[in-house]
Amino acid sequence: MSETAAIPTPETLMEKLSEVIDPELGISIVDLGLVYDVTFDDGDVLVTMTLTSPGCPLGPVIRGEAYAKLKEVPGVKDVDVRIVWSPPWDPRTMASEDVRMSLGIW
Repeated sequence: MSETAAIPTPETLMEKLSEVIDPELGISIVDLGLVYDVTFDDGDVLVTMTLTSPGCPLGPVIRGEAYAKLKEVPGVKDVDVRIVWSPPWDPRTMASEDVRMSLGIW
């Protein structure tokens, strides 16, 4: 009988991504609403996310952190973090209520 690794759920993957903190704002990329989608297929994880702005100089840092965190999840073989610009990030509709309050967005 062979052992198979448990398949991580989307919730598990998002929970792991919530450990990635935007260095400028000090808030989780998940709470900010920057992660649009995360899928798992036969050991490969695809993350579709955006940044707070197209000119964000810390994009490579955030992308690297997301990759590293997801590689820690049992069953994950490879991670592809895709940065997209559509739809554009809007904290008024995409960030959590707690984040909107802390950023002063009503």
